[in-house]
Amino acid sequence: MYIDSIGYFAGVCMAISFIPQAFKTFQTKNVSGLSAFTYGIYNLGVLAWVFYGYLINSKPMFFFNIICLCFSLPILVMIIKYKKKGLPISNQKSKI
Repeated sequence: MYIDSIGYFAGVCMAISFIPQAFKTFQTKNVSGLSAFTYGIYNLGVLAWVFYGYLINSKPMFFFNIICLCFSLPILVMIIKYKKKGLPISNQKSKI
């Protein structure tokens, strides 16, 4: 039972780590400091963890990686969407 507790603790930490970034990106539409490549590779890895967790019947691994995808995948979509549109970057200091 304590092994699952470690999995649940790790899952909660991973899942909540993307919440502030997702909300801030959604609110500001500022993706200037975010890498589509990094988020793409991360999401691919998390998707692999979801399948792996399913295959080995690990509920914490399966459940919390799905939650991670729910917050990190929209960030990737916003990066692609907002960088394509060339939206102005808020809070950017002008170079003189």
